[in-house]
Amino acid sequence: MLIITIKQGKEKSLLAGDPWIYASAVEKIEGKPQEKNKPGATATVQTSSRQFIGRAAYNAKSQICARIWTYKEDEPVDHALIKRRVKAAIAKRAASVRAAGPNDLVPVVRGDEDGLSGLLVDSWGGVQGYLICQFQSAGVEAWKIAIVQALLAETGCPNVYERCDDLIRKGEGLPIFYRALAGEEPPDHVVVTEGKQRYSMDLRTGFKYPKVRS
Repeated sequence: MLIITIKQGKEKSLLAGDPWIYASAVEKIEGKPQEKNKPGATATVQTSSRQFIGRAAYNAKSQICARIWTYKEDEPVDHALIKRRVKAAIAKRAASVRAAGPNDLVPVVRGDEDGLSGLLVDSWGGVQGYLICQFQSAGVEAWKIAIVQALLAETGCPNVYERCDDLIRKGEGLPIFYRALAGEEPPDHVVVTEGKQRYSMDLRTGFKYPKVRS
């Protein structure tokens, strides 16, 4: 198990609920080399006086070198935690998803807000439409299979597609992917309604066309 020790005084933001740990806040990292080199490896985070702060996903290639999963010492980072977080995120927005029209793009998971730092999921086309996912941190990347399984189970949507923000993924030292993770790829352009906006989009890339295409 990796152990991340935070510099004295730098733990205040973490204790206040900020899940991001910047490399400049770290005093030292202890653990086996293979753990340090594994993006998304789970680490115990502690103060300079060795008091437990939380468990985090570690990424040596990012300036945000760790992101807190949990502040509970008795809560392991495992499949059950991922399933609970995804289920809770979906339940939180279930009413808006149910009320969505056929062209509405609605949020399903929103990263830190849902305890899944770096994960963004949007729904388009209802239950038989598409879930568009962005894995923007090493932690959620490491748990991608479990996340997709939970999304399929909790939403009933058969199509899960991964797209990327290239700059963010490169900054995290992660490979660039545009691919179906389950079911079919979305079409190259669809009409999207988002709030009061209506536009044509390539769901696979996020590109918005200059004119609405029918």
